[in-house]
Amino acid sequence: MLVILATAAAFLLGELMFSSDGYRKTLKLREAVAEQSALNEELRARNAALDAEVVNLKQGLEAAEERARTDLGLIGASETFYQVVSVADRAY
Repeated sequence: MLVILATAAAFLLGELMFSSDGYRKTLKLREAVAEQSALNEELRARNAALDAEVVNLKQGLEAAEERARTDLGLIGASETFYQVVSVADRAY
């Protein structure tokens, strides 16, 4: 009886360790889950920053004006634009 139980245990252990759905696959899946969790954390942080920027752009005109100044070259109505050209850049 003990021999049969030992044989069955050895067979089950072999199936667990060497089958395609065994221990190795479990380890690979755990690694994949850990990698995906790290990626998800990075994406959550990025989304939080983008959400904050969206809220800022919706609520504050200063943020929209700053964005227009840097990206589109906005000049206010009461401002004067001066462009300084160096002597080396002047074409004769």
